[in-house]
Amino acid sequence: MKGHLERARAAADERFGWRRPWSGSTAREGVWSNLRSADVLLLQLVPGAEAVGRAGEVMALVKRHLDKDDPQRIRLAQRIRHILSGDLTPSDRELMVRALDVAYSSLDAELARVRSLRNILWTATFVVLLGVTGLALYGWFSPSSLSLCFTPKAGPGDVNGLDVVCPSMDYPDVKPGKPPSSHALPRDILTVEIAGLAGAALTVIASLRHIRGTSAPYMLPLASAVLKFPTGALSAFLGVLLIRGAFVPGLSDLDSRAQVLAWAAVFGAAQHLVTRLVDDRAQMTLSEVGKPTGATVDPETVAVRAADRDEETGTPRSPAGDAADEGSHGEPGETSGGQRAEVGRA
Repeated sequence: MKGHLERARAAADERFGWRRPWSGSTAREGVWSNLRSADVLLLQLVPGAEAVGRAGEVMALVKRHLDKDDPQRIRLAQRIRHILSGDLTPSDRELMVRALDVAYSSLDAELARVRSLRNILWTATFVVLLGVTGLALYGWFSPSSLSLCFTPKAGPGDVNGLDVVCPSMDYPDVKPGKPPSSHALPRDILTVEIAGLAGAALTVIASLRHIRGTSAPYMLPLASAVLKFPTGALSAFLGVLLIRGAFVPGLSDLDSRAQVLAWAAVFGAAQHLVTRLVDDRAQMTLSEVGKPTGATVDPETVAVRAADRDEETGTPRSPAGDAADEGSHGEPGETSGGQRAEVGRA
């Protein structure tokens, strides 16, 4: 217990500096993991009256984090009435310790899934942002190779003239002889990406009404929202490029710079069609913390009712059942505190 508390104190006192947004939540989880490990060991040492007083708390944690068909939960549900009445046996205390340890381990696993998804989202955001930045730099140094300029119609002043429309500037009545890509400016791609960012920002604001607060030590909704910005910039560039290549029928010729930017904003907002799946996955992962999967048939209720019938009829339990119960408990001195210690150190 002392070792767990020292590790929790060290994690709480650590200063991360600029690494706090990434490492602070992990350290906070380490604090709580070590405190939970010490709590499991403490339950083995407290007097019987205090153990009886904590029985309701242990049962609530078990119901929150273990499935209905979990053997530890079923067995504890069978014995909880006897424990609360003060009839605490050494095997009951061992059962409470093991059930509490398994519940805490399940909570650690749930938080680990949240942390893993958070890391995946931040990594995806960095990769997409790197790609968007690379496109902007490539277009800056070689604007004609990724030209987003359009030639919608002939100029009214000269039948041989053309209107060239680029994201950054319009060129009316351009004399023929030069390809439209020669009029591309270095900031064209950057301009389209900024318009896509604006469209993505609108979807982020609209999605805030679906975001719920969470007690998990990870900002998963924030990571999901930040991913929309570089994705919006990338989808805006790809959308305008598809129009430029006449991939979309009827949209091969945009008449003005305003139309180019408007379509870039529309494609930037359209990224929500993809990233909303990420939002749903994030909300589902958060909702799974403390919400175990239910069973089709509730074996816990069946077992408790069977135990109640045995008490009412006075039917003694079979030796095979008692032996199975003792086998599920294990030796009184053997607990899974060592497992919790390993989790805490990790």
